[in-house]
Amino acid sequence: MPNQNKVQNPETPVAKTPQMNDRDFINDMLTTEKYFCNSLSVSLHEMSNQMLFQDIFSISKENQEMQRELYNIMFEKGWYGLEKAQPDSLSQSYQQFSGYKSQFPYGSNIQ
Repeated sequence: MPNQNKVQNPETPVAKTPQMNDRDFINDMLTTEKYFCNSLSVSLHEMSNQMLFQDIFSISKENQEMQRELYNIMFEKGWYGLEKAQPDSLSQSYQQFSGYKSQFPYGSNIQ
């Protein structure tokens, strides 16, 4: 019986061998791009030179677009699935984070 809370396309079959297959290669690239996204983000937060910041910012945007494209390929081929959020957990998270508003200056003005 399929999991009703799972959002996933039918999986595109790949050879199950010791050698890397298409899924392995794309998953490796996706993992690398995610690592680059995080690393570039940290460097942007700490960068003082404006020209270098603009160059790295541009590279970071391209990197994030590539990460998204790889994610889309994985999802389309059924190699990446998601869990549907349950209404109870959404409501609980909303309540939890709504309480944080009062901790910030002008918190009551946040919608």
